[in-house]
Amino acid sequence: MSHLTSILANPTCVRPHQPLVICQSSLSQTCLPVLRRLIKPTKAPSHILLFCLLYPASSLIGDALVPDTSVEVFDYTERIPDYGSWVDPRQDILTAVESAPSGSLVVVIDSVDTLASDIGSDSQTFAFIRNIFRLVFSRPQPSVLVLHLLPCPLLSLLTQTSLSPTLTHIIAHPPALIEHLATAYLASAPPAGPAEKFWNVFIPISERAQESQRLVYGPDGPGTCTGYGNSAREFVIESIVRGSGAEGRKRTTERTLAGWKGDTPENLEKLESLKTLTSWKKRDEKAPDPTQNVSFNLHLTPSQERSRGQVPLPYVHEGKSTTVPSISGTIFYEPDSADDIDDDDPDEDLEI
Repeated sequence: MSHLTSILANPTCVRPHQPLVICQSSLSQTCLPVLRRLIKPTKAPSHILLFCLLYPASSLIGDALVPDTSVEVFDYTERIPDYGSWVDPRQDILTAVESAPSGSLVVVIDSVDTLASDIGSDSQTFAFIRNIFRLVFSRPQPSVLVLHLLPCPLLSLLTQTSLSPTLTHIIAHPPALIEHLATAYLASAPPAGPAEKFWNVFIPISERAQESQRLVYGPDGPGTCTGYGNSAREFVIESIVRGSGAEGRKRTTERTLAGWKGDTPENLEKLESLKTLTSWKKRDEKAPDPTQNVSFNLHLTPSQERSRGQVPLPYVHEGKSTTVPSISGTIFYEPDSADDIDDDDPDEDLEI
């Protein structure tokens, strides 16, 4: 969770630098709280460009903007194809990024799948995102491109190393998914359970969106992706960080799991929606000793341990040489009454 905390505090100063950040929502869980923190981090960069195509700016940065804020908003939510006079926003976005003032820059596009739907071509949308990324990556000061999207065919293209060798991929999951894995598959999230077992179960199930949708919107689900009751605005974050390791280590990919509560990341065990799993863990830790309250004693006193160690073991060859002499083998056979053994030639009547 340290990498996630660092990028939320200051996206442009993470070491190693991550110029591409992908925030992935789904129908069962939104990632908007994380996107809001990336737009308004603890230490804001010199300039932030926010391009809204799906959600209005008020839902991402609040109802009112401070006059001297560093966030520059471009609202294209009213540009809908086949409704009025639609204008392609790609040239406006390119111009805004090219003319951005010097200094560190954060470019946020919400959302890429909406842009692809408006354009009507995934290949053209990917080519456009690649041009935007090149402009952001070529700036002298560390800059970041933040993309928000739902699962779509573009996702596999955006996560390829051909676009960016380094990447931070943030995926939002409902807490019901973690609870389901712990109860149905006995795969508890680390450190409560073994990491290898959990990821082997979690990855294929989480990639099937219908599983999470069934858990949230099914007959026994809460019916909302933003939490309910005391667990409002709680969800689980899967972070996939691809890039050079710390202290010059070779390039690796790290996958971690963390919780989100309110406006900040949190440990999984502190989420209200996963308290039942935490109570199970505590109950197992405090389980009674099965050797207690029995009618006989299963333990030995220190004197009994010493006496036991002094008992000689009944080895047959104790104190003797274990070398086996080399003797040629001989087979002795004693026939019984049922054996038909005759010294005469059994084929003498054949006149051979």
